[in-house]
Amino acid sequence: MMAFSSKFGSLLRLKGQIQATSVLDSIRCMSTSTKKLFIGGLSYGTDDQTLKEAFSGFGDVTEAKVITDRDTGRSRGFGFVNFADDESASNALSAMDGQELNGRNIRVSYANERPPGPRSFGGNGGFRGDRGGFGGDPGY
Repeated sequence: MMAFSSKFGSLLRLKGQIQATSVLDSIRCMSTSTKKLFIGGLSYGTDDQTLKEAFSGFGDVTEAKVITDRDTGRSRGFGFVNFADDESASNALSAMDGQELNGRNIRVSYANERPPGPRSFGGNGGFRGDRGGFGGDPGY
């Protein structure tokens, strides 16, 4: 947060004139890691090692992780690849976005950092009206 405040303050001091889009672009850049890529559209057969091998030709892969369902252990169809440097990640993004991996065309983009704090799991707290919960027919 301190880095954000410092960067934001220096942007505002630039001769007192700054466009809102420049501020927003700076905020976006600071919230996005340029070494970490999001990989979507993965085949359910793709594992951590396969993902690492697919991207290691672009530079030093420090971590490759396929996200799995905590209950079933099955792939959720996406993962992340971390590179040692920005240039390797940029090259991998350019070359791999839309390419085929294990029979599926994958989507590659820069990963966005998740904001701290609790995550929400839906707007209604998990209650569904069609299951006799809140807002549904009481059934009597």
